[in-house]
Amino acid sequence: MPRLVLIEDEPAIIRSLSPALSAENWSVSGCERGAEGLRLIAQEGCDVVLLDLGLPDMDGKEVIARLREWSEVPIIVLSARHQETEKIAALDLGADDFVNKPFAVGELMARLRAVMRGRERRFLSQSSFNLGPLSIDFLTRTVRIEDQEIHLTKREYDLVRTLALHVGLIVTHRQLADSVWGPGMNVEQQAIRVLVAQTRQKLEHDPSRPRLILTEQGLGYRLRDPSD
Repeated sequence: MPRLVLIEDEPAIIRSLSPALSAENWSVSGCERGAEGLRLIAQEGCDVVLLDLGLPDMDGKEVIARLREWSEVPIIVLSARHQETEKIAALDLGADDFVNKPFAVGELMARLRAVMRGRERRFLSQSSFNLGPLSIDFLTRTVRIEDQEIHLTKREYDLVRTLALHVGLIVTHRQLADSVWGPGMNVEQQAIRVLVAQTRQKLEHDPSRPRLILTEQGLGYRLRDPSD
């Protein structure tokens, strides 16, 4: 059975949707808070997320942004916010579809079938990453070297996360600029070089001879297992 996580702060909606989803052969787990939903997805995994934007502990858009840091699981937003700006923001952050409340259960089922049919994604199946001495917990945003926690700035963490999600592959300057500073930002390569140097000072045993974050001259950077 495909697994679905429903993050919704209205218990009545969870109670009414769960039997309908189960009748369509979905295994359903419901929770009322964003943080709880993120933990559930990280620990148990799922095939689709149904997400309300108006949660008591965080905005649903923050849940989308946090989840997209380490997973490409399809997200369908359920919300009473009908403003176009809200829809655009949710979709730009990585949501796959947006269903307005109130909605017909039949329409929701059709949209679920559509995202399942259209999934041609590479899933990151775990919320953690390990490579040689480096370990990352994407859920808590914790980085360790040989079990010692390393305190990184937000941009340093975003740099390491981006390289980890493309481990072994070259990540271009443009990709890093979009991921760390934001899409479309005009970032000089020198700024990226400075950020990489700062990060190497914290992660590398010998920053002058890096073994984790390698420079690909004229292209970008690559995260490599130092034992290779």
